[in-house]
Amino acid sequence: MFDFLDSGQYDLLGAFWVTAKLALYSALGSLVWGTALVAMRVSPVPLMRAFGTAYVNIVRNTPLTVVIVACSFGLDQTLGITLGGGRSEDIGFRLAILGLVAYTGTFVCEALRSGINTVPPGQAEAARALGLSFTQVLRLVVLPQAFRAVVTPLANVLIALTKNTTVAAAISAAEAAVLMKEMIENEADSLFAVFALFAFGFIVLTLPTGLFLGWAAKRLAVKR
Repeated sequence: MFDFLDSGQYDLLGAFWVTAKLALYSALGSLVWGTALVAMRVSPVPLMRAFGTAYVNIVRNTPLTVVIVACSFGLDQTLGITLGGGRSEDIGFRLAILGLVAYTGTFVCEALRSGINTVPPGQAEAARALGLSFTQVLRLVVLPQAFRAVVTPLANVLIALTKNTTVAAAISAAEAAVLMKEMIENEADSLFAVFALFAFGFIVLTLPTGLFLGWAAKRLAVKR
């Protein structure tokens, strides 16, 4: 059933390794960008609040494929920005990370904003009464509790991000979806085996993340 793997024609582990790196780098970038966005959304500065709100509402409601392709056409092909990549595969990989971060950061932002809403307002008021600035209140009081409150929603966002890496195939990033497309074209007699193989591969990537973050959510839950 899986005889086509014996030929050595397909670098299956290499493709999933690229997918894993794409998911990891995008997850780290999304957490940073999402935190910055949520800081803007709750900022006392009207201009920052307006930018954060507009960005989240526009990008979150734009299809991910459009965001990824816009990064490729807008940055690489129009402006010549390659993010330091030389080969087309490297450029596609880095632009895919940029697009995934720009898109997934909006969902991280909204998850964190829901966590901020669970923090009792009296804590922030007490911190301000002690003379802490907005940035200090956010960094020392609010965000630590918000992160603890939204581990489970963040886990769902990161699992969705891992599956969304397949969209990077639209700009020829050499990840698992590109190899799957090639195998579907070449192994027409083994389509079920190909689908089963890649489904299992993504389960291997996402299941440990879900189990670990589910355990972390129970350990870090804020006791009210």
